[in-house]
Amino acid sequence: MIAQILRRPVTMGRGQKMPRKMQTTSAIFDRYQEIRQRLPQTSTQDTVHDISSLLDISETVSAFVFDAFGVLNVGETLIPGADHRLNQLRALGCYIRILTNAASYDRPGAVAKFQRLGLQIEDGEIITSRDAALCALTPGLWGAIAAPEDALGDIQTPHLRLADADDAYQAADGFLFLSSSGWTRARQNLLTASLLARPRPVLIANADLAAPRDDGFSLEPGYFGHLLVDAGVPDIRFFGKPFAEVYDLAAQSLPDTPLGRIAMCGDTLHTDILGASAKGWQTVLVAQDGLFAGHDTQDYCQRAGLFPNWRLNRI
Repeated sequence: MIAQILRRPVTMGRGQKMPRKMQTTSAIFDRYQEIRQRLPQTSTQDTVHDISSLLDISETVSAFVFDAFGVLNVGETLIPGADHRLNQLRALGCYIRILTNAASYDRPGAVAKFQRLGLQIEDGEIITSRDAALCALTPGLWGAIAAPEDALGDIQTPHLRLADADDAYQAADGFLFLSSSGWTRARQNLLTASLLARPRPVLIANADLAAPRDDGFSLEPGYFGHLLVDAGVPDIRFFGKPFAEVYDLAAQSLPDTPLGRIAMCGDTLHTDILGASAKGWQTVLVAQDGLFAGHDTQDYCQRAGLFPNWRLNRI
């Protein structure tokens, strides 16, 4: 049933909601495998070393880069011990960065969220896929797909918020997909039809298909972006892990750190591990609370042909 939801054509009527939750890890993994040719290419070693905590590798890593969902938090809940571990690594002289595909809020909002969770995070320690997407905006009128509470104050080009009015889709010179909050089947249909009739650039500011929440998985902008690709829409760019731009932003914030001494800590093979490996970083798969919670990660690694350098339950 869930696999059918992932592949279902978007043909429902006006006002009907897109499916909000996906319930199986297998369905999400299978969809990532289906779109694999659209992702960066990389190869990894075929062995994984199990560790008990990041302290075990702190002498071989100068900078730890963390995914958020499934590694530091699940939804609005901090994973126990995450704050303590970040402070320990800082005390050892390691750099800390958070590299998140969450694009629903601007930089002050991102900082505020992590501080609200109880993490001691400074502005310069956060890199978001929203940052990368905004760097790609060109002159023109951009149609923004955003959460209702997003003030869009960091968008410096002319823009309008897309909802249910067809004329807004026709007026836009390009589309910036920041958040799936409030997105419906009808709106996806409007966007698809408008782009097939007159192709324009689409920037997907969050490449994730899904994200772990307190009560399941939410569908993210990457899911809807790949539906557009499936429908034949030609000019779509994805930002955030596993795509290069966001890793480049993180590396630029660590100018004195060799790429081989940066370790990406994430819960997803096709985003965190694949993208970091493609940039020459080391990788750590975090298994207990994210996409693979309750599953045999070795089986998924073998099926994907993607192996992290290290694996642990929690950081």
